[in-house]
Amino acid sequence: MRTNLEIPQGKRTKLYRFLEILPGLISYGAIILLFLLSWFDPVLGAIYLFILIATTLVKAIGVAYRTVQGYEVLKRAGRVDWRRRLEDLENPHEAYERLHDEDHKSYHFREHIENLKMIAAMEKEYPKPSKIYHAVIITAYNEGEEVLGPSIEAVKNSTFPNDHIIFVLAYEERGGESMAETAENLAKKYRSTFKHFLLVKHTANLPHEIVGKGPNLTYAGEYLANFIDEKHLSIENIIVTSLDSDNHVAPKYFDSVAYEFIVHPNRQRLSYQPVSLFMNNIWDAPAPSRIIAVSNSFFNVISTMRPHVLRNFASHSQPLQALKAMHFWSKRTIVEDGHQYWRSLFFFSGDYSVLPIRIPIYQDAVIDETLWKTIKAQFVQVRRWYYGASDVAYVGSRLFVKKENRIMPFWKLFPKFWRLLDGHVTLAILAPIVAFGGWVPMIMNVSAHTMVAYNLPNIVSIVETFASIGLIVSVLVSFKILPKRPAKYRKGRNFLMAIQWILMPITSIIYQSLAAFYAQTRLMLGLYMEKFDVTKKVVKK
Repeated sequence: MRTNLEIPQGKRTKLYRFLEILPGLISYGAIILLFLLSWFDPVLGAIYLFILIATTLVKAIGVAYRTVQGYEVLKRAGRVDWRRRLEDLENPHEAYERLHDEDHKSYHFREHIENLKMIAAMEKEYPKPSKIYHAVIITAYNEGEEVLGPSIEAVKNSTFPNDHIIFVLAYEERGGESMAETAENLAKKYRSTFKHFLLVKHTANLPHEIVGKGPNLTYAGEYLANFIDEKHLSIENIIVTSLDSDNHVAPKYFDSVAYEFIVHPNRQRLSYQPVSLFMNNIWDAPAPSRIIAVSNSFFNVISTMRPHVLRNFASHSQPLQALKAMHFWSKRTIVEDGHQYWRSLFFFSGDYSVLPIRIPIYQDAVIDETLWKTIKAQFVQVRRWYYGASDVAYVGSRLFVKKENRIMPFWKLFPKFWRLLDGHVTLAILAPIVAFGGWVPMIMNVSAHTMVAYNLPNIVSIVETFASIGLIVSVLVSFKILPKRPAKYRKGRNFLMAIQWILMPITSIIYQSLAAFYAQTRLMLGLYMEKFDVTKKVVKK
């Protein structure tokens, strides 16, 4: 059974509107409840607060463990010769006979041997690496060659053969003449580099489209599908990777994706999610942007260690055949990347997964022309991310329906819905409750001179000290994951990279809590965010 994949426009049903209001209702309610309980009885307020803080402590310990574990997994995956592995898959019988007696302790190697054995036994069911093509779509609005050029160079310099890469530069008509000129210049420079280099100009103001990246991606995807059909290429063997204009793929990324695509029989019902690291210009960014960039990089590293909860984020890869069948990406949301997970899940009636690719794609930290502009631009970016709370209604409206209308079993979808809702509520309430919650029971009930109320700030402080273990681990690992310090900066810049974390409480409140409340409040009021505010790309010379 297929379901309507589109986000409603205009008037919503009562259920849909309630679910749009729900994240903000719970977030505001969680803060208000702390004040009400503390006013009624400071002990009740203290118990409620302690439960929330204890949850934070448990999560912080988990963050510390997953950060170290994820970093080690990334290092191991980066050492694998994925190009050689693909060459082995070209003749699995011969490769298995040559390699299966080798004594090797590497998990990746043992897994590779099992894959060779499986494919050798059922070779007709698996595509050859030589038949695989990567189609790379880079979306652009008004970025110049100084931004787009390095991103194209990264694709060019990958270990995957350029004659099996179809490059699509999808640019906006809204970008004006300068964007069109930049696109033409890049096409002239790289046309002979790849199998094909396609320019696709997304027409402005098409009906039923928001102003955003999703419509541009879908327009380019439709053009690509028609082009593939004209060239009589096998659509089932083409993998599409969507990139932002500032994305630099690691050299082994396409080989790794092609390998995983081949060895998984359910390849059409998978998407392939790299680790997004906001590290391209991390040494140039001001402290607030660096903290957000490194924090989100670690979140993405940690997510790869939890495949059962992994969803699409930013750049990702998906088979063209599947994309065409589901009409590509949504044209009605500014968070088309995360929304693509739910869109795919419902299209395949729940038989869909996101496969972690432990090879990074590097992105830019936010930098604008001045510090104040950078601070504002950073807020605009994260509030767009946190508008992913809009998916609560999209998912819930397909969960809380009659059994015969449900696209997935209730108890298979409900945990996903709950994690989605809980994640957005936690984003909103956690930072202010940890920062100020310890004082609320005493302030709200000054007449109740209880030992618990007066000692609560100290208790919270002790718990926060233990919770800071996760932050300390993140600081230490961040120095391992950072790119080499540019020669233009002295060693003192390393010290700044360490002490910047004292700003973490401030950035958490502004760029996490306030941004989440902003997005959820817009949803509560029906003031939908239907314009993708492009983060300006400023390259420091």
